[in-house]
Amino acid sequence: MKRICLTLMLAMVAAASIGCSTKNYVRQQTTPLINKTNELDDMTATNSKSIKDVDQRAQAGIQQAQASADAADNKALAAGASADKAQMAANSANQRVDTLTNTVINLDNYRSVAETSVHFGFNKDNLTKEAKEAIDQLAASVATTKGYIITLEGGTDSVGSSDYNYSLSQRRADAVIQYLASEKSIPAYKIYLIGLGKDKPVESNTTSAGRAKNRRVDIHLMTNTGASDQQTQTTSANPSSM
Repeated sequence: MKRICLTLMLAMVAAASIGCSTKNYVRQQTTPLINKTNELDDMTATNSKSIKDVDQRAQAGIQQAQASADAADNKALAAGASADKAQMAANSANQRVDTLTNTVINLDNYRSVAETSVHFGFNKDNLTKEAKEAIDQLAASVATTKGYIITLEGGTDSVGSSDYNYSLSQRRADAVIQYLASEKSIPAYKIYLIGLGKDKPVESNTTSAGRAKNRRVDIHLMTNTGASDQQTQTTSANPSSM
């Protein structure tokens, strides 16, 4: 009986040993697989995040590129509009130049009906009372003059640079043009500016009196009609002593 019990105990110990060995073996075989699976899960999560980040950056890049393309299109449209505007201005300027050129070429067909010179103070471009009176006297002949034009030639003294004097003479001529248009209702297309600057002095610039006479705008009322019985009238505003 004791032998049987001993045998049973040995059998149970052997079975237990075999069971533990089997569990250890299974654990040894499955643990690397579990670890690998966990690593794959971590890599998958990391890759998914990376893919999402790349997609977000790609979308942002696409949006930025689209915005840049839209901005470039807008700039191109604006540039095109500016170019069209510049071309229109150039065409208009060319037309005015052609008109003025034709008028200047045809000046031989015109004769002077009345003329005057208005003078300005030093570095001034405003019309004096005397200047307005001289313009009024010349403009009085417009109503009885057919086929007329009015020519202006602005001048300055020799003080200052050529560029500055050109600008100053332009302002002086503009003052005369504005007065003729607003106060005497002379159409702008009847007025032609044919000279500016300090290159055609009427007196020497070596004296103050000579420089005062050079600060002027010469105005000519001219007609292309063939009448010969009208006498040229000459008036002049007194030079300013300023």
